[in-house]
Amino acid sequence: MTTTEPSISVSRDVDAPTDKLFDYLARPANHATIDGSGMLRGTADDRVLSGVGETFEMEMHNDRLGDYVVENRVVEYEPSGRIAWVPVLKSVAQPDSEVQLGVPAHNVWGWKLSPLPGGGTRVTEFFDCSASPEWLREATNEGENWRATIEASLANLARVFADSTA
Repeated sequence: MTTTEPSISVSRDVDAPTDKLFDYLARPANHATIDGSGMLRGTADDRVLSGVGETFEMEMHNDRLGDYVVENRVVEYEPSGRIAWVPVLKSVAQPDSEVQLGVPAHNVWGWKLSPLPGGGTRVTEFFDCSASPEWLREATNEGENWRATIEASLANLARVFADSTA
């Protein structure tokens, strides 16, 4: 388990039990629904992640790479507590970006859940680029450039649980 502090983290209290939130986040198919970046297109992977070492793919899109696929390896897994993964570029539509295929940038995306009195949960999403190459730390402003995206993802997650019994 990683013991470094995330480069950027944002928390929000969500009116839902910790175990239900964790179950939702451990399903890669749900991630595009709550994505605040607009980059996640989805996945065909409908299973529930169950431990460190598992991988899942996510179809993505951004202006620089176009359509691309990342493979995410789970590096932290504490049931109802914490889940995190390291993405690696698996395929890309832009030929000039193929040099990055399979090269880890050593950044970690994840979620930490802490139960609150009354049955709610403090949900923290984090992006840790502390072990990443300098180019990524600079490109993301030490992760700070992801703040608005993380805030939007947390708002989307809260909305999912407010609107349904996810």
